[in-house]
Amino acid sequence: MPVSALPSPHGIGTLGKAAYEFVDFLAAAGQSWWQVLPLGPTSYGDSPYQSFSTFAGNPYFIDLDMLCIDGLLEREEISSIDWGEDDTRVDYGKIYENRFAVLALAASRGYSRDKAEIDAFCEENKSWIGDYALFMALKRHFGMKAWTAWEDEALRLHDAAAVETARHELAGDVRLFTYIQFLFYKQWRSLREYAREKGVGIIGDLPIYVAMDSADVWADPKSFQLDEHGFATDVSGVPPDYFSEEGQLWGNPLYNWDAMKADGYGWWIRRIEGASRLYDIIRIDHFRGFESYWSVPSGETTAKNGRWIKGPGMDLISVLTSWFPNIQFIAEDLGFLTPEVQQLLRDSGFPGMKVLEFAFDSREPSDYLPHTYAPNCVCYAGTHDNSPIMAWREEAAQEDIAFAEQYLGLNEAEGFHWGVLRGGLSSVAALFVAQMQDYLGLGAESRMNVPGKAGGNWQWRIRRGEIDAALTERIAECARIYGRSSKKWQK
Repeated sequence: MPVSALPSPHGIGTLGKAAYEFVDFLAAAGQSWWQVLPLGPTSYGDSPYQSFSTFAGNPYFIDLDMLCIDGLLEREEISSIDWGEDDTRVDYGKIYENRFAVLALAASRGYSRDKAEIDAFCEENKSWIGDYALFMALKRHFGMKAWTAWEDEALRLHDAAAVETARHELAGDVRLFTYIQFLFYKQWRSLREYAREKGVGIIGDLPIYVAMDSADVWADPKSFQLDEHGFATDVSGVPPDYFSEEGQLWGNPLYNWDAMKADGYGWWIRRIEGASRLYDIIRIDHFRGFESYWSVPSGETTAKNGRWIKGPGMDLISVLTSWFPNIQFIAEDLGFLTPEVQQLLRDSGFPGMKVLEFAFDSREPSDYLPHTYAPNCVCYAGTHDNSPIMAWREEAAQEDIAFAEQYLGLNEAEGFHWGVLRGGLSSVAALFVAQMQDYLGLGAESRMNVPGKAGGNWQWRIRRGEIDAALTERIAECARIYGRSSKKWQK
């Protein structure tokens, strides 16, 4: 369940009352884990997988009602704003236009009051907060252009003297973006602690790549495949696959793995440490990119003309598991899997993913069918990139649906989506995860993302009251029947 999809007031899901109520629902429904989409600040396209920082939190998720309670805002200052007319969709345009002005009001009232706590926060996060706050201040100064388009070359290339001058000249905005992160992390820590008290852990996605237009790339260009002018030489993507005939051209800069290895993979160590402050379990997106990654020359318009290049493999994974022995990882191992990728998964010991919607291709046997599972895996009904189950029923080939009905014993009395969920719950997978849309039996209107589609993604929101006592009881009963309600999955 994405945070953005919670039924909070003011246009988008937040870390306030609706989030606490969702944790209460999870606990009552016998659920031990809440998986969220990446929590970083979003940019053009609104994708949580293209963030201005791998460390920062999304300002949109800061709950405004909690700021009122804290004396930082007045009720009329937020109730008079048009946050969007449709409570089932996020209107990112209106959120962008109005959110920062409101947060600036809060900062003007709270920065001096909270100075001691802010200083402690900055010390705890000193590896990234200074670069991020200045990066955002500079983006505002340059009209929110991507840093590669900034007119000042010294600032664009992160010249030390120019950076320090800008930090002084833009001190007001640097303070603002620092305070916004202080507020986000304060609210997130409170929610995460509440979830822990309720027996609910947080699973978070860690995108394998970071956005080109991010503080991460701007402040540390040596860790990426950039030319002397700061532009990417090659970019990320995946070749043609299940989702797209032309592949997916993500456009993220690729890592300079040689430089990272020479540094002892310090960038990745800091990144995992940052993610551990947000999540209890980290799902590594596009895990296969550690074995080999699809490299597309910069300037290509599709991902077709790329090539596979060897990644760091166990050299990196061994460093991360030795530094973080108590962190549990999930490997998102979907896509084109070679024997080498499968071997890397085995060597890592990480559980991979099984997606039920991929299981019923009637043309060939599938290792996504539940009877093929080994316990060390995570079964998903579908992911944010898939149609909800009821939409999949309408969109998939008729013979595939017929196979699913035969294999799972699906029937109208139980309900098609409930039968598919039963297939995952009853499997030997160590963990079963389903989208909230699938428990609600929603259709295509609730799909979070269509890969390759430029706009209209990441907008779905649940309506207040859609999760009721009957649904909670039915989910809890399913968890009890299949022995999952009391099973806390741990490493």
